[in-house]
Amino acid sequence: MGHVARKRFGQHFLTDKSVIGAIIDAIAPGENEAMVEIGPGLGAMTLPLLAQLPASSQPLTVVELDRDLAARLRKRGDLTVIESDVLKVDFGALATERGQSLRVVGNLPYNISSPILFHLLQFVDQVVDQTFMLQKEVVDRMASGPGSKDYGRLSVMLQWRYQVDALFDVPPEAFDPPPRVNSAIVRMIPHAQPASLDEALLSEMVASAFSQRRKLLRHSLGRWLEARGFQGEFDLQRRAEEVPVQEFVALAQSL
Repeated sequence: MGHVARKRFGQHFLTDKSVIGAIIDAIAPGENEAMVEIGPGLGAMTLPLLAQLPASSQPLTVVELDRDLAARLRKRGDLTVIESDVLKVDFGALATERGQSLRVVGNLPYNISSPILFHLLQFVDQVVDQTFMLQKEVVDRMASGPGSKDYGRLSVMLQWRYQVDALFDVPPEAFDPPPRVNSAIVRMIPHAQPASLDEALLSEMVASAFSQRRKLLRHSLGRWLEARGFQGEFDLQRRAEEVPVQEFVALAQSL
């Protein structure tokens, strides 16, 4: 396509048509939806999405940092192109502009995938769902439950607000150039009635709990709770990876 993948942007372009078809089927674009794609690149997912979106739907919005790719996409005329670092995009304002909540999709840059997920967490109330391709290791961490070595801060902070489902894996050879890691597709659906709590407090608490994940919680979270004068009951004779999301949430609420 005359474009050389740029390492600084973490560019790996999806080329396998069967994988692209499976992703579009998983997204299942419908009528009158406000769809936003992060990192459209050369349009591997963009063009099939456009083909699936009914004529009555709102224009597909794409967020692209690479100015050359943004210019190429802008020439099409049937896309709304936001040329920006996704971490600077106000998805809440975009939802207000569209007059409805967003469906967010994309092949996220693997080098900043976690910051993007936490950035989007700020706008979860304006999101219908999120379907992303990510490094498989990250998807495993997002979707894992207690008792797993993959269960950690990312699992708790996302599962508090979303139902997280790992859908299927994508091999390196589906890309050009192929990444050195396996990839996976994940779907995130915001909980209709999430627990009410102080998100910053939950984040600090969970970070403390997993700061020494090989040790019992009394060595990490116990000291954090003691410093805050916590007088309630919480079993600290276990490791952080053994505590379900609901217990972390309940503890944050009690604080």
